[in-house]
Amino acid sequence: MSIEINNIKSALKEAREKSKKRNFNQSVELIINLRDVDVKKPENRIQETIELPHALDKKVGVCVFANGDMALRARRAGADMVLESADIEGLMNNKKRQREIAKSINSFIAAAPLMPLIGRVFGPILGPRGKMPTPVPPTANIEELIERHRRIVRVRARDQPVIHCRVGTESMSDDEIAENIQTVIRRVTRRLRRGIKNVDSIYVKMTMGPAVKVNI
Repeated sequence: MSIEINNIKSALKEAREKSKKRNFNQSVELIINLRDVDVKKPENRIQETIELPHALDKKVGVCVFANGDMALRARRAGADMVLESADIEGLMNNKKRQREIAKSINSFIAAAPLMPLIGRVFGPILGPRGKMPTPVPPTANIEELIERHRRIVRVRARDQPVIHCRVGTESMSDDEIAENIQTVIRRVTRRLRRGIKNVDSIYVKMTMGPAVKVNI
């Protein structure tokens, strides 16, 4: 079962009306409150990587860990950051810089042979944030992968029964944002034992605006 798209669009319309105009492109955020889900139990924790149907109209940082030809292709494809073996090793003891990278980059892709090195260096930083890289063959179509990763959001419910993620920007159409929201809701409810019945409430909001409840 999914939420009626008209209910989502109605909430989006109200969220726009209640949010003051800002001098930046505000994000549209989705909040899903769960019920009867004890996320302190490992089996109930939610950690999903979801590819949205519509890219967010805002920069989504992508980092590629690669060497040689793959690194060159990643740079040409517009990756926000490319780190080669020597770069990764150089960051071995620089936890501050690792944290800065983890904060500024939304999504990571890695040539599979580099994963053991990445795990040793970046694992303690990226792992707890749910940002470990997607391993791919060195011959993969990195251009296509970068484009796909700009549409990816990560949702988590580990300590509290709440999911909070970005699903769009105010410059996007309500149709696009509503389809992104439906995609996230479907993926989340698929992980819940009772599906939509484990959802207590759903809200949408602009970055600086009040939360508006979606009729479910």
